Amino acid sequence: MFAWKKLGNVFNPTVRRPHPWMQEYAQCPTPFVRDDATLRVYFACRPQRDADLQYVSYPGYVDLARDDLTRVVKIADAPLLPLGGAGAFDEFGIMPSSVVRSGDAVYLYYTGWSRMASVPYTTAIGLAVSHDGGETFSKLGEGPVLGLTLNEPYLVNSPAVRIIDGIWHMWYMTGTKWLIHEGQPEAVFPIVHATSDDGIVWTRDGRPIVPTRSEDECQDIFLPFFLDGRWHAVFGYRKPVGFRSDPASMYRLGYAWSDDLIEWVRDDAQVGIDVSAAGWDSQMMASSQTIELDGRILLFYCGNNFGREGFGIAEMTGRSGR
Repeated sequence: MFAWKKLGNVFNPTVRRPHPWMQEYAQCPTPFVRDDATLRVYFACRPQRDADLQYVSYPGYVDLARDDLTRVVKIADAPLLPLGGAGAFDEFGIMPSSVVRSGDAVYLYYTGWSRMASVPYTTAIGLAVSHDGGETFSKLGEGPVLGLTLNEPYLVNSPAVRIIDGIWHMWYMTGTKWLIHEGQPEAVFPIVHATSDDGIVWTRDGRPIVPTRSEDECQDIFLPFFLDGRWHAVFGYRKPVGFRSDPASMYRLGYAWSDDLIEWVRDDAQVGIDVSAAGWDSQMMASSQTIELDGRILLFYCGNNFGREGFGIAEMTGRSGR
């Protein structure tokens, strides 16, 4: 079992409200080693709801001091990318969830949101590239790098990418169906896997890779890390309905391991971290990413209300039962 120490709610936009476009939420916290002094955390934030009570999401970031990750040293002055034009896959939201260095370029993978009529939304996966070390980004194109297919007809989102032995791996969510619960459409989405030689053209089959604990379980960002000769992943999961009001149905963190990045064994009892007794992460933990930094294993995650009050960090302090 892993053991973790929570470092707290590192950035809460509802307290700072630094910009009109960054009033609430810091979803999908995505850490990126900017330089020797700075760890940048990209995320999706939101202004207040519009006149139709709808949200949009913008990509932003905060810089944390590398020697004290609870200290914010900079907040983005403007959104990293503009929302897409009318009818584009990212017209109503851009949510970054993976940043990867490749040579002198930095690739940022994100979820683009588009509104629908019979269901609330659909999503696809976009790509933007930086040639100044992750300071500014430009979209690779107006369309998605991963969109809908014959086998993935509803939505694809929440990409997490690693380059391993020269092969690009992406773990992401694919929609398998929509459920109607008390008149409200709710999507079902498990974790799937794709590979690429260049990070742009992907091979995928839409096959779920992580066993579920309950029928129609929904799963969240899945970014494996290597430790003690094995691949590990901490990820969020929840019930498909009731998760907006019932804490027992809300996101919790699960765990899976693999020896080959193909077959995954789920063992949530080993995750070693849960919601707090009170406070910003007392009902929900979601959108987690685990990285190694300066000899430490760090877990970035969102708390209650899908990250409305920002993100926090936990540090691995030990592991038993190896």
